[in-house]
Amino acid sequence: MPRATPVIVVLAAISLALSTPGCLPALDQLTAIPGPPPEAAMDTAKAKDWLARWRASILQDAHNRYCDKELGEELGWLVSPFLEGFYAGYLATHETSWIDLMIDWGDAMIKRAVTEPDGALGWPKLGATGTELTKDLYTDSELGEAMAFRPLVLLAARIRSTPALASVYGAKADAYLHLAESLFAKWDARGCWRPVKEGGVWVVPPFGIDRKTGAWTAGYQNRTVDGFTLPDNKQNLVAGWILALFDATGKPLYKKRAEAWFKVMKSRITVRAGGTSLVWNYWDQGGPWDLKADGSLKHWVGVHPNGGYYGVDVEGIVAAYEHGLVFTADDIAHLVATNRDFMWNHQLAGAQFQRIDGGKPDPHWAKTPGVLWVSLVPYDATLRSIFEANEDPTSWGGTVDAPRHLARCAGFLHDGR
Repeated sequence: MPRATPVIVVLAAISLALSTPGCLPALDQLTAIPGPPPEAAMDTAKAKDWLARWRASILQDAHNRYCDKELGEELGWLVSPFLEGFYAGYLATHETSWIDLMIDWGDAMIKRAVTEPDGALGWPKLGATGTELTKDLYTDSELGEAMAFRPLVLLAARIRSTPALASVYGAKADAYLHLAESLFAKWDARGCWRPVKEGGVWVVPPFGIDRKTGAWTAGYQNRTVDGFTLPDNKQNLVAGWILALFDATGKPLYKKRAEAWFKVMKSRITVRAGGTSLVWNYWDQGGPWDLKADGSLKHWVGVHPNGGYYGVDVEGIVAAYEHGLVFTADDIAHLVATNRDFMWNHQLAGAQFQRIDGGKPDPHWAKTPGVLWVSLVPYDATLRSIFEANEDPTSWGGTVDAPRHLARCAGFLHDGR
């Protein structure tokens, strides 16, 4: 791939062109990405176009103010993409206006938390976890909180390690980190982490809040033995939050907890016939709590027809690899081969991807039986070409993926995510 004008120069020029204040630190002041090699700069015109279109799109979409109203798991699916996007926007441009937007959204979400029966803060709603187990329970969601607080923890770590930011935002960073750690402790105390033979898994707790009495429902008594194991994609999203807590605090517990899950994740992956591509189920039984009274499983086992879930899994695997946990360079190579050689239709323009198992697309996800695994883009030139040829910075996925790629090409993205 030919080299263009270094994107660190491009982004600085773009900031000036758009009349937005900001400054770029020297590359030697930034921590290198631990896993993939440094990426070549993007084409100057494309980088400028991406940043301008992404900026206009996310600022327009932010008028929805999901931070003012969403609860439960929707903190993850609707609030976190904006927090992640704002953070990536800061990494791509070093304009502190993106930090200000993060704080605006973060504070708006946090001030709506309520005190729950155990004294912990939460964002409960009816059916908050999107599972059969809690459809009639008024409860909060570990996944939603993990997804929403991951970018706030990353921001806190960045602020603490950057004197110029710490002098302005230091107190806010400390507050976010303290709250994030208290949420980790909350879910631990509620019995949501379960050691298993291969490592450990997170489960949805079998209880909620009785809105008439303000106390826990009856399921609280079984909190350590009942529940429902989260599917892999949700496990990996929680693990991403835990890794961010480790990066921000250096506390070994967080690293060990994430590592335990990634051991389970790796144990669930199998090599397809031919020995090059990989496959795994959307959900597998974690323990006896996943059985109904009649002995049948609480959830089906197999490949999910929504290919986006597997992109989430791969992002988790890449994060584990870049933290030196469980997965190896050989595993990354197998994932690249799966996405590039088996799933891709080998068309650069209008690239499409089949299911991870080669199965027939489901009408509900007819357009996304498989997707480009964006977290592998730094590891393979072909996948990068596919990404740059097809990415839409104004799309929902582009909210985060486009500025992350710009930041990575500029050498700013220190955590591989």
